[in-house]
Amino acid sequence: MSEPRKFHSVGTRPIRHDGLDKVTGRARFGADLSLPGMLYGKVLRSSHAHAHIRRIDPRPALQLEGVRAVITSADRPEIPSEHGTGGEGGPVDFRDLSRNVLARDKVLYHGHPVAAVAATNPRIAEEALGRIEVDYEILRPVLDVEAAMAPDAPLLHDDLYTRGVDPRPETPSNVAARIVIERGDTEKGFAEADVVIEREYRTETVHQGYIEPHAAVASTAEDGQSVLWCCTQGPFLVRSFCSKVLQLPISQIKVIPSEIGGGFGGKTTVYVEPLAILLSRRAGRPVKLVMDREEVFRATGPTSATSIRVRMGARKDGTIAAVKVRLVYAAGAFPGSPVVPGAMTMLAPYQLENVRIEGYDVVVNKPKTNAYRAPGSSMAAFAAESALDEIAQELALDPLELRLRNAVRTGSQAVYGPTFKAIGFVETLEAARNHPHYRAPLAPNQGRGVACGFWFNAGMQSTAAVNLTEDGSAVVVSGCPDIGGSRVSLALMAAEELGIPVERVRPVVADTETIGYNDVTGGSRVTFATGMAVIEATRDVVRQLCKRAALIWEVPVEQVEWREGEAHCRNGEAKDPLSLREIVRQAVRTGGPISGQASLTARGAGPGFGTHICDTEIDPDTGRVQVVRYTAVQDVGKAVHPSYVEGQLQGGVAQGIGWALNEEFVYDENGVLLNAGFLDYRIPVASDLPMIDTVLVEVPNPSHPHGVRGVGEVPIVPPLAAVANALFRATGVRFYRVPMSPPRVLEGLQSRK
Repeated sequence: MSEPRKFHSVGTRPIRHDGLDKVTGRARFGADLSLPGMLYGKVLRSSHAHAHIRRIDPRPALQLEGVRAVITSADRPEIPSEHGTGGEGGPVDFRDLSRNVLARDKVLYHGHPVAAVAATNPRIAEEALGRIEVDYEILRPVLDVEAAMAPDAPLLHDDLYTRGVDPRPETPSNVAARIVIERGDTEKGFAEADVVIEREYRTETVHQGYIEPHAAVASTAEDGQSVLWCCTQGPFLVRSFCSKVLQLPISQIKVIPSEIGGGFGGKTTVYVEPLAILLSRRAGRPVKLVMDREEVFRATGPTSATSIRVRMGARKDGTIAAVKVRLVYAAGAFPGSPVVPGAMTMLAPYQLENVRIEGYDVVVNKPKTNAYRAPGSSMAAFAAESALDEIAQELALDPLELRLRNAVRTGSQAVYGPTFKAIGFVETLEAARNHPHYRAPLAPNQGRGVACGFWFNAGMQSTAAVNLTEDGSAVVVSGCPDIGGSRVSLALMAAEELGIPVERVRPVVADTETIGYNDVTGGSRVTFATGMAVIEATRDVVRQLCKRAALIWEVPVEQVEWREGEAHCRNGEAKDPLSLREIVRQAVRTGGPISGQASLTARGAGPGFGTHICDTEIDPDTGRVQVVRYTAVQDVGKAVHPSYVEGQLQGGVAQGIGWALNEEFVYDENGVLLNAGFLDYRIPVASDLPMIDTVLVEVPNPSHPHGVRGVGEVPIVPPLAAVANALFRATGVRFYRVPMSPPRVLEGLQSRK
């Protein structure tokens, strides 16, 4: 094997380029922009979870002084069903997208937009909403994913027929799709098993909980071009989606991304953005639309509630003999839950001969789901890793040892099909087993659990440019909003290739007219894929620098090599090295400005694996669970900026702990969300969490020049199961439903007694 590459910039921990502006409050987020003559938009939302719209009359609102525009679905063209690519590579039906932005004929969840207004101030806009007359025919909602599959359940869509069933059903239902992943003979496997368990698991609807609400400002020029400023994970995606929803040419929409206060997959679609553009075009003035927190909870995409059944069998030696799974995921008002990635990732860490996974995508009267960090995987891992823990208990095996005996390795075939190249799953298991945390003593009422997780990671499309400035520094331009530190990671990779300090590299996030196409910041793809584009563009710059040095020295370019930020002559002549700054200074007489550009579809995204250790402590009198120690081990390929890799792991763990212990949407029988705010929808705060330890295992991804594999999504996959397994060992009670909130835990403790 070759020696691992030695880096001088990649792997260091410089201060992030945008850090000072963010900690001092200078950074401009979505709601910070104001334009001269700007109007303020507000959205009228349905007061019912399921109803036909008989009539909407906006005229009383238009009569209010200060109102400049009112729009309903009648102001937009009807869009036929057309499928395209969504935020993180998943499919999207543009008709459904359009109807989610503004309801047509029927509302499908409490908070579904039915109209929007623009007025001279927010107070008038709010008053105008109250004047819009809407006549509803109220229908019975269906909220539970299992109930929605019943033959007599209220239908959300009269034209929805289950895909993936042969023959095609003759009657519509709430089941949008069925998928099956199958290998081997499960019945034969179960017959060979010495231990077989069958369990059912439930998870509830949860939200990404990003700190910044959705915001957009739109302004339309006299030539018809609309400029949109918004907080988004994908400005090119926003441009494309707005073009489809509004039936406008892409050339008439320019999107400028602001700084973004969190997304986690939740800002990979559009909500207020098309409305802001349409209001601006109707009013002839800039329009600003900002969601409040209640609107974010009621009307943006959470992730699915699920119902999961697992049957698992194992031999005495710990080998998993067979697994049979049924996954039911709630998609919300329109098809498109993350059941497919849930099914694909659920058992991906393990070598299995006999497996059958059947998944269902089911619509219910809740907001259309959206991606949430490794979409679909956390819920599936909760079921799989809890079942594995029970198998280990039945066989009296150490839970990490059980996983090691079944772990995939380099060359193993994944359950969902492909053969893994270089992966470090076994290394994470061994690092966890050898960690002091795993051997540390436990206090009374404490328990220790482990769980593992997997995510594919994504490549997709990226464009980057590298421009050299007159003083010999570099500007790196991409179209990927920075959520988790991608500016500094891209700058580090460019600095590595140029051989200059990262402080002399300025990373820029550009708008949709300044740089070529980029897919969203999501899928753990930016440092991997856009990093590849940056490296390619930088290497183009280095080739040009060598050519310019050859011209200055009047030698063949083959005699020039680039080392440590300088051109060196290899022909034996005594020529002093030429620095980047000196070459740029003479660029005017050697060919002009120096810049490089690269566009690519990145291949070979190295999959990510993690192993987590969790210690919980239970208060037996109240049922309150406290996580007292947590260690996350992950194969990160190559940590470009270790501090931000560690932060990604810690952030995913924090969200997973919240999901495991407290977070859930609570609806009443009419489909009204009862906890639409951070006071009642309780995400973890600092006092709820321990210091989260991280271990970075580096097994380089051979498909990336610097060994990078995505890191941002794996950390949220194991925590639900890790907490549940720890809680079992603290209490002797197995919990099959999250969140494991104090009332549920107390009920479990009492049932044990």
